[in-house]
Amino acid sequence: MSDRKFSIRTTNEIPPRKSYAPSLDGRPEQPRLITLQFSSLFIFLTISFASFAFSQPNIVFILADDLGVGDVGAYGGKVIETPHIDALASGGALFSQAYATHPVCSPSRAGLMSGRYQQRHGWEFNPAGRDRNTGMDDSQITLAEMLHDAGYTTSLIGKWHLGYLPAFHPLSRGFDKFFGVLAGGSIFIDQSRPDVESVGDWPLVRTESNGIHDQYNLVRIDDYLTDAFTEQAVEFIKGEHEKPFFLFLSHTTPHTPLQATKKYTARYKHLKDPTARVYAAMVASLDDSVGAIVNTLSETKRLRDTLIVFSSDNGCAGYIGVCSNGELSGFKRYHNEGGIRIPLILHWPSQIEPGKYPKMVSLLDLMATFAEVAGSEHSTEDSVDLIRFLKNPDGNPHKYLYWRSSPTRAIRDDRWKLLEYAKSSLSIEQLDAARRVIPPKDGWPRQATEGYLTLLYDLKNDPGETKNLAKKYPEIVLRLQEAYDKWNKELSEESILPAMRSTLFKIDGQTVQLIF
Repeated sequence: MSDRKFSIRTTNEIPPRKSYAPSLDGRPEQPRLITLQFSSLFIFLTISFASFAFSQPNIVFILADDLGVGDVGAYGGKVIETPHIDALASGGALFSQAYATHPVCSPSRAGLMSGRYQQRHGWEFNPAGRDRNTGMDDSQITLAEMLHDAGYTTSLIGKWHLGYLPAFHPLSRGFDKFFGVLAGGSIFIDQSRPDVESVGDWPLVRTESNGIHDQYNLVRIDDYLTDAFTEQAVEFIKGEHEKPFFLFLSHTTPHTPLQATKKYTARYKHLKDPTARVYAAMVASLDDSVGAIVNTLSETKRLRDTLIVFSSDNGCAGYIGVCSNGELSGFKRYHNEGGIRIPLILHWPSQIEPGKYPKMVSLLDLMATFAEVAGSEHSTEDSVDLIRFLKNPDGNPHKYLYWRSSPTRAIRDDRWKLLEYAKSSLSIEQLDAARRVIPPKDGWPRQATEGYLTLLYDLKNDPGETKNLAKKYPEIVLRLQEAYDKWNKELSEESILPAMRSTLFKIDGQTVQLIF
C-alpha cells in the first residue's frame, strides 16, 4: 500500500455529478477526437459502452461487526491473513483515521444509516433486545431511502439492529429486499455439528428474536451464517438489474458468538488457543466474503462501475481476549481510539486511484458520498462527500468530530482529542459476573454525578493515548470543551431508550463508569 496521497482521476474543479460515470478507459470523459475508421472498432465501442448502461454507479457497502483495525493486514495486522480485504485496499483509498460515531453496534449503525449524529434523533444507546416496541426514529431518511428515491434497487443482507416492528423494519426504511437478522446478532451455526468449533456455550437454535428473515418471513438456515449471507449477496449481484443497485452486506462477523466451521479453522490450526483460532477463522470467513463479492462483480463486468465500501461498526470487543486494535488503546464500549477508530476502504477502479488518506473522517460521511455519486440532492448537517476530499486532499473534511454516550463525552480535532469519563464511587469489585453494574430502575443519569476525569491526548504524537496532557495544556482543554458544549446544545435532550448497560474500568488511577 502506497503512503502517498491519492487523487481522483478528474480535473481540479469539483465535477458535476454526471462526471462520476466511468469512461471507456476507466477515467472521466475528456475532450478528444475519435475517428471511427473500421466497423469492427465501432462494434467494440458499442459493446464496451453497453457495460456502463447506468450513469450512476452501483454501490456495495460491506460492514463488519466488531472488527478492529489490528485484525486487518492492510492496517498492519500480523496474526490473521486478510488477502481479499488487503487487495481491496491496495486498489482503492485506505482511510487511516476513520471513525464510528459510537463504540457499540446499534447507535453506530443509526449514525451511518441516517448520516446524522444518532444523538440528534434519540438513538444514543444499544437496545440490546430489551425493548422490541421501538426503533430508530422513522422520520430520519436512511441511506436506503435516499438511494431508492434516486432510482436504485436496494438490498440489505445481514444485520439490521434498528428495530423489530413493521414500522422500523428494513422493508419500511427504504430496502426492497431483506435477508438477515433484525436483532444484534444470531448464532452462526449449530455448535453440536462435528464440523464446527465453538467457544463458550451458546443456544443451539435460533428463536424468533434472533432468527433469520427473508423479507418478513422467518426461514431456516443450516449453513454457516457468514457463508449464507455471502451466497445471498452473490445471487443479488448476479441478478438482472434494470436500475443501479445498492447492496448493504451487513455481516455479524466477527461479533460473538465465537463459532466457525473447520473449513476456516483449519487455516489457523497453528494457533493453539481455541479462542484465537476460532476468532481468526471468523475473520477469514469475512475476508472470503469480500473476495466472493469482488469476484462476482468482476465476472459480471460490474467491478469498474461499482463503488465498494468496506468498514466496521466499531472497534473490536476486547472482552473476548484475542482481537486487536493495533497500537490503539481501548476496545468496543470505550471512547478511546480502540473503541471508535475503524477500518474504512473505498474502492472504485474507474474513479479512485490507490493511496492512503490521513485525515479524520466518519461513517456519517457515507450519506453525502453516496448521495453525490447517485445524483441525489439529499444532505445532512453532519456528512461530507469523501470523494470530493480525495480529489482535493488539502482540505479537511471535519474541523471536529464528536462522541456522546450519556455522561461520557469526547471531541477531537486534527491533532488533539479531549475525552471525559464519568468518575465512579463504585469499585471494580462491585461488578457482577458479566462485569456489569446493575442499573437503577430508570436507567443511568445523563450527568456525571461524581464529576469527570478529563483526558487530553496528542494523537499526532501519541495515537495510543498513553499520556494525559490535560494539566499541561489547559487552554486546549477549554477550547475543546467549549466546542463540545456548542455541539451538545444542538442535540436531543432525551434518548428513545434509557441507558441500561454499564461497566467500570480504571484509567489514570481513577475508576470510571462506561454507560452504553
